[in-house]
Amino acid sequence: MATLFIADLHLHTEEPAITAGFLRFLRGEARSADALYILGDLFEAWIGDDSPEPLNREIAKEIKALVDSGVPCFFIHGNRDFLLGKRFARESGMTLLPEEQCLDLYGRKVLIMHGDTLCTDDPGYLAFRAKVHQPWLQTLFLALPLFIRRRIAAKMRDDSKNANSHKSMEIMDVNAHAVVEVMEKHQLQWLIHGHTHRPAVHELTANEKPAFRVVLGAWHSEGSMVKVTTNNVELIAFPF
Repeated sequence: MATLFIADLHLHTEEPAITAGFLRFLRGEARSADALYILGDLFEAWIGDDSPEPLNREIAKEIKALVDSGVPCFFIHGNRDFLLGKRFARESGMTLLPEEQCLDLYGRKVLIMHGDTLCTDDPGYLAFRAKVHQPWLQTLFLALPLFIRRRIAAKMRDDSKNANSHKSMEIMDVNAHAVVEVMEKHQLQWLIHGHTHRPAVHELTANEKPAFRVVLGAWHSEGSMVKVTTNNVELIAFPF
């Protein structure tokens, strides 16, 4: 019995090795899991469920095959694919979850999230996040022609890379107080998230007890997953 967690694959056509590695994962390791949770940034960018991008259809088909094999798949939006919607969820068979979700895994209470909301030392990013998550703005964006959406998405990616190049590593990491606050809000001792691309298991104190924050790695040069079983929580790196 095992439940698997992944995040930050940033799938796009320019990185076929990552896509190939993900497909092997879906057809291999994932098939024996109790469930698969994708904690955001599955795609590098998402301009709408109506995009005809062949990669999107291929990924939907492969995730649906996993779900049809008996392994449920759940998705929490990331900062890159927050516009992923119900149409893609239906096509892939994934269940969309809120940005914070508590699970009971083999008797262990675990909070899962993408992780960007924990980066409270970066007020500029949080202000941008609040802006692009406004429903009216998302509706307006999705009503634009696809070619305009592509241009906007490309500019936003370039602006993000430029802004991040001038930020310290500390600012772009999670805030320790924000971590404790969210764990105490949900009254649990385990947190699994992605976003920061800094895979590690951190020990801390929350609810006046020992607690653990498990951070998933990005799929840049190797795969990264968290495997939760009845007896253990493992952070595992593996080759594509």
